[in-house]
Amino acid sequence: MIRLIISIFFISSVMTSYAQSTAKEKVAMAYYTGFEKNIWDSVAAQFADDFTFTSPNNDDHINVQQFKQKCWPTAGFIKKVKYIKMIEKGDVLMLLVEIYTSDNKTIRNVDV
Repeated sequence: MIRLIISIFFISSVMTSYAQSTAKEKVAMAYYTGFEKNIWDSVAAQFADDFTFTSPNNDDHINVQQFKQKCWPTAGFIKKVKYIKMIEKGDVLMLLVEIYTSDNKTIRNVDV
């Protein structure tokens, strides 16, 4: 009986640790992988046709070309992205990441 309980616990813990990513999570991970590997086409492929970007850094609904010009140069500094938290509710995905830079800094970023 104890072996059965241990086996069930082990199987359930293994199954939950390998939960599959949702479609939105896959898009977010592909986006950041493009930054990690410095491949613009991988990043741009994740954008919707009506994509705009807004941030507190004086970016108010800038388009793809403006985003590429202003934000893409940072890709050269990104060494690794670690996904801390992804929360999906309806049409929204909130993502918290840690970005490790080539000059050994760690940056936390939140995307919605």
